[in-house]
Amino acid sequence: MLETEDLTIRFGGHVAVNAVTCRFEPGTLTAIVGPNGAGKTTYFNLISGQLKASSGRVLLNGRELSSLPASARTRAGLGRAFQLTNLFPNLSVLENVRLAVQAAHRIGLNLWRIWSDQRELTQRALEILESVALLDRQGMPVAGLPHGDQRKLEVALLMALDPQVYMFDEPTAGMSHDEAPVILDLIRRLKQDRSKTILLVEHKMDVVRELADRIIVLTNGQLVADGEPAEVIASPVVQEAYLGLAPQGAFGSTDARPHPGLPPSGGRSLGDTAP
Repeated sequence: MLETEDLTIRFGGHVAVNAVTCRFEPGTLTAIVGPNGAGKTTYFNLISGQLKASSGRVLLNGRELSSLPASARTRAGLGRAFQLTNLFPNLSVLENVRLAVQAAHRIGLNLWRIWSDQRELTQRALEILESVALLDRQGMPVAGLPHGDQRKLEVALLMALDPQVYMFDEPTAGMSHDEAPVILDLIRRLKQDRSKTILLVEHKMDVVRELADRIIVLTNGQLVADGEPAEVIASPVVQEAYLGLAPQGAFGSTDARPHPGLPPSGGRSLGDTAP
């Protein structure tokens, strides 16, 4: 179980995340939503160790991670995908995934062990590439991949690390209408493993409604709503104060194009300010 206790960060006089306390149980996908600048990505950065908290704690299965750097938190079981891809651009697609598989197996630099396990590592990497529809691009340098394929490759690296907690920050951002369903299908598959915890920062409400077991809402760095999707979406305080929508019209428009791979639901984004 992942927990944050009074997690806070200040930049000068600005409090970007303000005493957020939350628990995330295995077997659930929690969507973290809110308007632009609400502190969602900053909250992710505090959990995963890209930023050091001003105060508060991060715990995984009762173990405090607050003092650990990002790399140590990854080894502890936190897996993070970013809004911008975080890959090795000069290596091939296969080499990127194989390195992640190697890291997960803690093989290190023992040359005999690397050679003896090479076939197993490569086979596992190929299986992961097939699952993200990148098998046919295994030999390409990552720098030559289109943006959508780079996003898929980043998910593949997360799968190779086999973390306890998957953290997705707008996983379909910048992807085309045809590319996005591959990522969404992968997240659906990850949800089937009830031992995993999934956190999802997302602006597209049709994605949130279809995937989330729970929604938490941040605004001005504070946790203002937490509950089941239907309950949170219907909350007047969320609709009026944080989504800029009248309660009777929230998410009810039928003229917006739904997100690819999802049933029509109005396609409303948290960035929208009018029905």
